[in-house]
Amino acid sequence: MFRVLFLLFIIIPIIEITVLMQVGSWLGLWPTIGIVILTAWVGAKYVKQQGVATLQSVQEKMAKGQMPSDEIVEGMLLLIAGIVLVTPGFVTDIFGLVLLLPATRKGIIKTVQKHIVVNGVASGSAHFHQSSVNHPFEQNIDHHQGKTLDGEYERKE
Repeated sequence: MFRVLFLLFIIIPIIEITVLMQVGSWLGLWPTIGIVILTAWVGAKYVKQQGVATLQSVQEKMAKGQMPSDEIVEGMLLLIAGIVLVTPGFVTDIFGLVLLLPATRKGIIKTVQKHIVVNGVASGSAHFHQSSVNHPFEQNIDHHQGKTLDGEYERKE
């Protein structure tokens, strides 16, 4: 975790400052500032547009009773893209613009989904476990200690 924070807060700003200085020496101060502002504006515009489309997709899937896992990951990636696009600098802008490409996001989503464990309830089964601890108010209840109740459910609309 320390390495990630070190990279985010020390190394990336140093790289950004170096690149900004190089581009500023080639293009001049005002064109460099203009490009940084333009990329932030264009990036924010596209993040908003794609974010609204993702939100609509989430709502559609939830209305159908489906888990919008792809859209949740996509929303997180769009959030990251928006943050790095608004951050001044060319390196973060390139990273943010790459995240705005749908093909890039789909590849990342597939990679992330390999590491996600889906809850059993969302997949159509539920598991209940009763504690083996006796509670004073449950004296007349027949306890099935150590047994797991399995069940399936079906959504009927």
